[in-house]
Amino acid sequence: MTVGDLEDRRRDAVRAWTSFVEHGDAAGAVRPEILRSWSRSAAVGTDVTEAPLADEGETAGRWRDSPLQVAVERVEAELRRTAEDGDLVVAVTDPDTRILWTYGGRVMRRKAETVNFVPGGRWDDRSVGTNALDLANRLGTPSMVFSAEHYAPIVHNWVCWAAPVHDPVTGAQLGVIDLSTTWERTHPIGLATARVMARLIESAMPRSRTHGGVEETRDPGLVMTLLGTAETRLDGQRLLLNRRQTEVLALLAVHPEGLSLEQLHALVYGDQAVTFSTLKAEVSHLRAALGGQLSSRPYRLLMPVATDVEHVLSLLRRGEVAAAVDAYGGDLLPGTNSPALHELADYVAVALREALLADPQPDAVVRYSELAPYDAEVLETCLAHLAGTPHPAVPLLKGRLAVARR
Repeated sequence: MTVGDLEDRRRDAVRAWTSFVEHGDAAGAVRPEILRSWSRSAAVGTDVTEAPLADEGETAGRWRDSPLQVAVERVEAELRRTAEDGDLVVAVTDPDTRILWTYGGRVMRRKAETVNFVPGGRWDDRSVGTNALDLANRLGTPSMVFSAEHYAPIVHNWVCWAAPVHDPVTGAQLGVIDLSTTWERTHPIGLATARVMARLIESAMPRSRTHGGVEETRDPGLVMTLLGTAETRLDGQRLLLNRRQTEVLALLAVHPEGLSLEQLHALVYGDQAVTFSTLKAEVSHLRAALGGQLSSRPYRLLMPVATDVEHVLSLLRRGEVAAAVDAYGGDLLPGTNSPALHELADYVAVALREALLADPQPDAVVRYSELAPYDAEVLETCLAHLAGTPHPAVPLLKGRLAVARR
């Protein structure tokens, strides 16, 4: 999306907001969920200068008692890196949309502080007007709010993407994670990135007798989650691996026949100038983490292996498109430098998309649009398939398509 496109989109949002504030009417000009939130926000007024702050001690206590604190601390380095690389402010809230934790890039951190986008800030729409944190919390789905789609003018210069965070044991919604920056930095993958960050936090959530009343899972063998986020478990226990080790292990997992040193090096590094000894060191670390269950000549895993990649592909082979979309968490290892994993990521994403174009099941398309909000063709195909039918997903599909076409 070009700067000109974004400027046009911003002007449209300001025009719709002005119409609503002055005349109470913006039907058709904004998404239905924005319009409903604007109606709830009218009581707040447009002259709000900052979010109200909850009691500092109470906020600290809620953060201390929340499983979110443990999870965020485990993945904090990645959250901070995301904020710094994109000059974002990242926030995690409780179920009442009260901010519990934030971290910001240099510019956005200062902007956030001026409007109380800080721990204790209450960002429900009854407190500060329409915003992505409230929508994601209220609707239980990833949400984006752009520029003047925010009700309060203090954040008309922002774009925000938020996704719910759930307890992986009980399924309870614990709050949301939000990524915010200035409107001209809007990016098509912003919503998908928020969802990836939510999955990252969920993967780091404590799962013990004291949390959710369920013990750590004990699935035998190696279980790898690679789509949208990365998590590896061996016999139910989470392995702490760096990005490169996860890439090496993923390649071994999808090549059960085994790989020679030369083959594995090519798949991991491509034409990068990396020595074989570097790869051997990574494999040595993995062998220790796996309790020795990794053979040499060829390198091969010696335990049962399951990946979400193979699960999604097997569902697609059986024609279970809706189930495949549910199992698809997003791009395979976003940010990977491995040429082989890049190729596999493209293969899985294209296979899923083509399956939806061939069999555009409405609920599956709605779910897919959360991951790929700007894929207009899939939405158009689904709506054409539903032409003339009163399917309940039609209004939502049309709303998603309006966003995708902007």
